[in-house]
Amino acid sequence: MTGLRSGEVARAAGVNPETLRYYERRGLLAEPERTLGGHRVYRPEAVTVLRVIKAAQRLGFTLDEVAELLELHTGLADRATAKLAEVEARIADLSIVRDSLRAALDAGCDDLVECADRPECPVPFSSGGTRARP
Repeated sequence: MTGLRSGEVARAAGVNPETLRYYERRGLLAEPERTLGGHRVYRPEAVTVLRVIKAAQRLGFTLDEVAELLELHTGLADRATAKLAEVEARIADLSIVRDSLRAALDAGCDDLVECADRPECPVPFSSGGTRARP
């Protein structure tokens, strides 16, 4: 029986050996063959699959989304387009947060309660972006 042991696969893919078993349970990684002694022996392509999984996670895909991509072997363009839209929406939201924090610092806000009572306070105290006035 030829192949790679758990530790070898984990090192080559840059993951923890426990990650292999977790991905097996999730169905992301094919269950390996076993030696007579019960040791897992993975096919060399397991390293590639693990690298693909980790790369997809770095790109923002969830493990469920990765599982679908691996199962279907297609649809990356559509899913990447949707993920890109999600990322761009998060970036827009974070830009608003960044701008609000900069404005709060520029306005000298040091106490949120005190700042909330000042008309020039830039902190959005309601979800609509403007504060409710009494």
